[in-house]
Amino acid sequence: MGIQIGIVRVGVTIAASVAFVVTWSSGFLVPAIAAVEVPPLTLLVWRFVPLAAILLAIVLFAGAARGVTRRDLGRQAVIGLFAQFGYCTAVYMAIASGVATGTTALIDAVQPLVVAALVGPLLGLRVRAAQWAGLLLGAVGVLLVVCSQLEGSAAHPIAYLWPALAMASLIVATFLQRRSEPRTSTLVTLTIHVTVTAAALVPVAAVFGALAPPASASFWIAAGFAAVFPTLAAYGLYWWLLRRVGITALNALLFLIAPTTALAGALLLGEPLTVLTVLGFALCAGGVAAVLVSETRAVHNSSESSGDSRSGALGAVSRAFIEEL
Repeated sequence: MGIQIGIVRVGVTIAASVAFVVTWSSGFLVPAIAAVEVPPLTLLVWRFVPLAAILLAIVLFAGAARGVTRRDLGRQAVIGLFAQFGYCTAVYMAIASGVATGTTALIDAVQPLVVAALVGPLLGLRVRAAQWAGLLLGAVGVLLVVCSQLEGSAAHPIAYLWPALAMASLIVATFLQRRSEPRTSTLVTLTIHVTVTAAALVPVAAVFGALAPPASASFWIAAGFAAVFPTLAAYGLYWWLLRRVGITALNALLFLIAPTTALAGALLLGEPLTVLTVLGFALCAGGVAAVLVSETRAVHNSSESSGDSRSGALGAVSRAFIEEL
């Protein structure tokens, strides 16, 4: 019975991981497809405002917010500002500026390598040489992809700072979430994040004259799709998987989003997918693999000896995923 339950749990985790990659990838494609019709801020506002109202009504009706303290609310509000307002705004601005969807997704996907570099100073843990090597390899991969898509791109080189800002926002949100004890359910967490994002977007869009939505049906279809899939499904799965499999495995899944998005962008939007682009993806994959292998070995080493507790702690973030399997 225990084996059967374990198989079901692994199956659920794998299915959720696939759904996460697909739905998160769609978040890069929707603004690229809708960009010809509306400013990115307009789409963002009407992606989040109606969804915030619906989620608040569900949470209040179900009483799901019982026991949530002001401290919990404040902590999740700050995380939400980075995870959704900062991240989504930067992604939409990057795509609106002409940065290819696959490139935007790839720059976000090097998050595991940056996390490996920052895990020492921020969490007081030792960073291994393999992780620094992975960071360098991934950086070279990103550089190759960006260079392969600069020619013929409408994006100014400075526009590539937008996906970098998106990556930084998600890294901050992930570290804040991992450093805090989770006290809110996935539904309440998502509701707080969506609500604070909607509240932040409305005045910003009003200042830039991007608040009024167009009357076209295609706009509302795009806004509804963005609310259901990249927001409800992708973010819900993100926080659920973060608690279930840990930050290391989740960051590996984030890398799969980049080639998925690049392939969809090439098929749906005619974006370039050259040999140099593929080589850049491969180098980034190698960098991520170096980080994951290093942390997996740390788990085995820490289980065989009671040596350096700081070294063992670095691998602990991937232990949950290994136990799931």
